Amino acid sequence: MTHADTIAAVATAPGRGGVGVVRISGPLAADIAAGVCGRKLPPREACFSPFRDAGGALIDRGIALHFAAPASYTGEDVVELQGHGGPVVLDLLLARCLALGARPARPGEFTERAFLNGKLDLAQAEAVADLIESGSAAAARAATRSLEGEFSRRVQALVAGLIELRSYVEAALDFSEEEIDFLADGELLRRCDQLLDDFGALFVEARRGELLRDGMTVVIAGQPNVGKSSLLNRLAGRDSAIVTAQAGTTRDLLREHIHLDGMPLHLIDTAGLRESDDPVEREGVRRARQALQNADRVLLVSTPGDSAASLDLSALPAELVVDRVINKIDLCGDEPGITPLDAVERGAGDATEPAARILLSAKSGAGIGLLREHLKRCAGFEGEAAGSFSARRRHLDALQQGRERLVEARDGLAAGLAPDLTAEELRLAQRALGHITGEITADDLLGSIFSSFCIGK
Repeated sequence: MTHADTIAAVATAPGRGGVGVVRISGPLAADIAAGVCGRKLPPREACFSPFRDAGGALIDRGIALHFAAPASYTGEDVVELQGHGGPVVLDLLLARCLALGARPARPGEFTERAFLNGKLDLAQAEAVADLIESGSAAAARAATRSLEGEFSRRVQALVAGLIELRSYVEAALDFSEEEIDFLADGELLRRCDQLLDDFGALFVEARRGELLRDGMTVVIAGQPNVGKSSLLNRLAGRDSAIVTAQAGTTRDLLREHIHLDGMPLHLIDTAGLRESDDPVEREGVRRARQALQNADRVLLVSTPGDSAASLDLSALPAELVVDRVINKIDLCGDEPGITPLDAVERGAGDATEPAARILLSAKSGAGIGLLREHLKRCAGFEGEAAGSFSARRRHLDALQQGRERLVEARDGLAAGLAPDLTAEELRLAQRALGHITGEITADDLLGSIFSSFCIGK
């Protein structure tokens, strides 16, 4: 895709710095550079040059680079003018480029052109923003892997498997009058099962990448005076919440954003779950239950001898994982420890992720290390090996939709349904994956994605 207009923007962050960059992309890029520098720039050669205004007055001196199409970031002619990083200097330099025929670039427009010109797929383009916004070294490494195409290659492998299945099913449609039944072969069902496993494995890894990018939301819940706020303070490493012996101290949601060895974690402390005549406390309990609905994980806190099983968890999402935290073990002499919960003890539905019972003391810190390691494992965070690639919620939704369509196709094959129905389900599965890489993309989605980028990228 070629664009008739040329765009320009300051590509470095606002403020003062040693170096500032003005980036230009489009058919007039080379001519604009010649107007600024007073001469045509040879491709892919760093040239020290004066930067002059329309009257020939010197704006700055710096390095000019010309990347001729298609061997550039956007696939178009691209010029970078690297001068001193003062905002006034950069504004003058940008104004000169605009006067020579460029227009101001929209947020993310350079990367959008790279996508539209086939230099990046959509998952890679999103990884550019993830890399810029990464809040930890692990998140940056995951974004780099996505930018290098790791996630896209895994998605394309699923697409290839779907295409292979579609070829068998559509061959049965094309040769329906022959006596050869392509769909009666059990090998086709075996391939469906294998592909379903591959979908599941990629979803798990993408989920880990999404948690590494956005952080896991953990809600601390339980009855009053079981030490929820003390646990929040201990995990946060500071006195964020007020702690007293009086039950019902916490009335509103308290939020803390922390990192566990680089893994982002959003902690929410909630009001004690109980019936109350106090309208303020009732509102706090309502907000607590609402927070539970939106959690990635719940730490249900109780004390030795008390039971949290009396709390009604039936309204929670079936996939929500609830860990049982037994606090205040310093009062009874129990040792800190962690054990897995069985299906009955989990009690929140049909969640298949591991849930645990953790014995600890928020006051003394005993067992807090076990809880930290447990939360990191649950998010798939394992130090240097964490998160093979970054992912977003829309990627998870697309993978889930694709898998659901493949399940329908597999069940149709097993039941001997009409092959045209199976072929349609496989087509829809492939279409869902196309939304990840941008092979099938609505304009409003592109606008939403690239509008979140910084200007100049």
